[in-house]
Order: sequence, then structure tokens, then C-alpha cells
Amino acid sequence: MRTSLLVLVTLGLLSDPPPRTVRVGSKAFTESVILGDIAERLIRDAGMPATHLRELGGTQILFHALEADELDVYPEYTGTISAEILARSNLKGEDALRRALAERGIGMSRPLGFNDTYAIGMRAEVADRLGVRTISDLRRHPELRFGFSNEFMERADGWPGLRDRYALPQRDVRGLDHDLAYRGLASDEIQATELYSTDAEIRAYGLRVLVDDLGFFPAYECVWLYRADLPTRSPAAFEALKRLEGRISATEMAAMNARAKIDRLPEARVADEFVAAKFGIAAQIVAQTAGQRLLQRLSEHLLLVGISLAAAIALAIPLGIAAARRPKLGAAILSIAGVIQTIPSLALLAFMIPWLGLGAKPALVALFLYSLLPIIRNTVTGLRDIPPALHESAEALGLPPGARLLRIELPMASRAILAGIKTAAVINVGTATIGALIGAGGFGQPILTGIRRDDPSMILFEGAIPAAVLALAVQGAFDLAERFLVPKGLRL
Repeated sequence: MRTSLLVLVTLGLLSDPPPRTVRVGSKAFTESVILGDIAERLIRDAGMPATHLRELGGTQILFHALEADELDVYPEYTGTISAEILARSNLKGEDALRRALAERGIGMSRPLGFNDTYAIGMRAEVADRLGVRTISDLRRHPELRFGFSNEFMERADGWPGLRDRYALPQRDVRGLDHDLAYRGLASDEIQATELYSTDAEIRAYGLRVLVDDLGFFPAYECVWLYRADLPTRSPAAFEALKRLEGRISATEMAAMNARAKIDRLPEARVADEFVAAKFGIAAQIVAQTAGQRLLQRLSEHLLLVGISLAAAIALAIPLGIAAARRPKLGAAILSIAGVIQTIPSLALLAFMIPWLGLGAKPALVALFLYSLLPIIRNTVTGLRDIPPALHESAEALGLPPGARLLRIELPMASRAILAGIKTAAVINVGTATIGALIGAGGFGQPILTGIRRDDPSMILFEGAIPAAVLALAVQGAFDLAERFLVPKGLRL
């Protein structure tokens, strides 16, 4: 028996370990999501496990995730690499970019076949009425309102560089989601925005692409950025990705974008159609039903809220007790918790990615930090509001400090403490939707996807309304718990 067991263990140690899942990333716009789905299909067809981490925000989030070994590959554009990722190096040409990236442990494929350059667009009727044909013509109309994506507002190859190059006088320039900008154009809230040359909305909204007469925007050839060890660690996956080099034309990419954005087909189905037509690969994924998607998002959301809230309770109540007993220490604790509460959630998530990576971990830490203040503050308030006569009576009875805390002080403060926990829980339910930006899932995922697809029903019925119902359910659960946790004489 021992000999057989030893043989089995030895064979297990000598056998090859299972291949590591190839992690494909994509940015929060339709074209990138489609390309991520295509990559996942090709890698799986090559016999390798793959997962697609969808809609992970902007360039810096994905590139830093690639450097930190949180991703293995994602689609990028040469113009973005030269003007944003390697802006300080002032590099030109694919070979120069490839060498500079290699120094940082990143590989770059050959172009996939299309140039998705930036452009500036207006509604055709507005451009005709104002006589605007080129970007230089915008100088004659300082009254125009511009709306650009938040990333474009900050990029070197975005609004700052464009404004300086063309000496544009417009001052009413706002940052907003790229997909929402098209609605702004349609309603005349803004008169110009940035376009991607393969955007399906250019034709759907009847937009005029202004001539870049000073040649500001560089070429944006689409490429794969991948970790340098991918070709040796997973050669089959790397060869699968190389199959796409030079195989997607601008026309094909625009058509795929239109299938997703205009026809509102899931990106996974669009990717299946492309790989089936181009490579003869049969569909690999069965689409989830609305009920299955709802249950998946609910479980992800509950996981984020439950774990973060439990950890916050475990720390915040002891901190609140210490703060109530020592006023100077309490002032410092409440000040630190208050400062944390003022940090924008997106900034906090981005700050933690280099240490915690993508997915649920940074979202859990952020939600944990945001839960501290209401619980600490209510614990302090509840303990300080206990009548002094009760403290004196407990001391007169000779109760030790621990017994006074457990038998008198915490029960007397329980209603205030529970109210703080309830507040933190409801805040967490809403804030957890932001975690979708870094791949944490939850009800924020359909909200982001619905905004990108211009699909109000998805935003409402798969994201916003379920999140609101969950918040009400959590509040109701704590109201019910109050009957069991708060002494009867202290209930309202």
C-alpha cells in the first residue's frame, strides 16, 4: 500500500503542472472588449486556458497591471504607447517602441492590420452651418462647447497637446465618458468630441470627421502588448495571438464595433462571428441568461460588501471604544478615518493596484476603509451618551472594566453602533459598483457595459435597480436585527 502511494506521489511530482491561465485584459470601450474576446477565443482554440478581464478602465491601469504580472496580454495602440506610456522617451517607429518596451519586460506584436487613430468630430449639419472642415477652422468659433473622455483630457496626445498645437480658444471643455459624448453631440450639449476612426457611431450619428490639417495625431496601429515571458511560458497561446497579426482591416473592425454598438449584440457573440469567419473556429461560449447574470452579479456584490463590512466591524468597534475612552486619541482616530472617507473611490482603487493587483482585493480594501468612519463615529457617540450615573453605579457595584464594557456600556451603545454599521453597509452597496472598473464584478459591471453600449435597460434592470433593491434589503435586515441585538428598553 505504501509502495503504491509512493509511486503515485512520485508520478504526480514528475508530471507537468497544469498550464497557467492566460489573462487577457481590455479597456473600457467596445473595440478593446471585442479584441479581448477574440484573443480569448484564439487562445482557447489552441488548447490553453484563458480568461478575459473586461473593461478595466484606461491605459495606465492596464499597462501597470501588465507590468505587475496581473495581466498577460491586452490590445493597445502604437500612438498611445509613444505619446502616453513612453511619452518621456520621445520615440518614433515600431522598432524603437519595441526596444523600449522590452527594457520594461513587455513585448509588442506586429500590427493587427488597422489604424484606429484619434480624430475630432462634429455633427455634419453643425459643421456645415459653421463652415468647419478642418481642426484649424475651430479657431474661429471660441463659443463652441467641447466634451472629451477623461483620459483624452489628460493625455499628451489628447486635449492639452491638441489645444496648444492648434491654438484653440475654447474654454468650455469638459471631461465625460466617451460613449456619453455621442449623446451630448446628439442633444447639442456639446459641439465636438474625440472620435476613434473605427467608431460605429460616426456613421450612426452622421458625424463629420474634421481634417487634422496640422498632422497632430500620430498613427494608432493596433498591437498586442504582452509579458515578455509569455512566448516561453505559453508558446501555444503566443502563436494563437500571432495569428491575428495583419488579419483585421479597418473596415472589419468598424463593422464589428457596429454589430456591438448599433445592433447591440454581446461582444462575445461578435468575437465568435469573427473567428468563425476568419479562422473557422466554432463558437465556444454559451451566452448567459438574464437570470444567470443577475445571480452572478449578486453573489459578487454580496461577497464584496460582506467581507469588507465584517473586517471593518472587527476593527472599527475596538477603535471606537479606544476613541471614546481617550479623547485625544479619539480625535486622531476620527480625523484619520475622516480623511480616508474623502479620498475619491476611483483614485483609491487606482492607488492600490500596484500592491494588490486587479479584481476583488483592492475593491475589498477600499470598501473596508470607507466603512470605518460611520462605525467608529457611532461607537464613540453611543458610549459617550451613556448617562454618568450608570458609570458611577457600575463602579459602586465593583464591576471590573471588562465587565462594565460588555454588560453595560456596549448594550447601552448598541443602538448607535448598529446604526453606524447599517450606514456603512448601505454605503458599501453603492460604492461597490465602482469596483467593476478594476474587474471586481458586481452590479457595477452591467452599469459600465450599459453605458458603453448605450443600453438604458441594462443599466437599470441589471445594475442600478438590483443595487438599489439590495441596499434596501440590507437596511431592512439590520432593522430586523435590531430587535435581537438592542435591549428592548432602548429600541425606538
